[in-house]
Amino acid sequence: MKVFVYVCLVAALVAAHATLLPYISVWDVKPDIGLVAVCFVGLLSGEFEGLLVGLFLGWAMSLFSAADLAASMVAKGTVGFLAGLAGRQIAQVSPAVLVSGLVVASTLAGLMTFWSLKPNDQQDLWWAFRTVVLPQACFDAVVGGVCYWLIWSRLNLDRLAEGQEF
Repeated sequence: MKVFVYVCLVAALVAAHATLLPYISVWDVKPDIGLVAVCFVGLLSGEFEGLLVGLFLGWAMSLFSAADLAASMVAKGTVGFLAGLAGRQIAQVSPAVLVSGLVVASTLAGLMTFWSLKPNDQQDLWWAFRTVVLPQACFDAVVGGVCYWLIWSRLNLDRLAEGQEF
């Protein structure tokens, strides 16, 4: 049953990423909803499922975008794995922990993508960090914080993480 839910989640995220995100952009910065979703899967389900969903989602999203296949898979898989580890080690995940973790994860994923594109001499790291990576990291953190607030206000996350029924 979980496999079916994860496949449906990946299909919905790829479709939303390809069709809806151009209309949600703020100053041409689009949130990486795949990274946010993988972070939630890792936090709620553990590191193995976060890794697998991250690898599969990174692969599927890179098929429909200009992103490098390996960089997208590795970035999302690593974020899912580390979010799963953090979910096991931190007793109570607060919105501040989630938002700060998303800022760090999105910044590192953006820098890894920038380095994998092998920029020329006219594009330097500071320009990419200032105009692309940092605004997207902040936008990802806001989207993740809003999603966490919506999930927290509607569901009891302790029972959801333990797999109990409501």
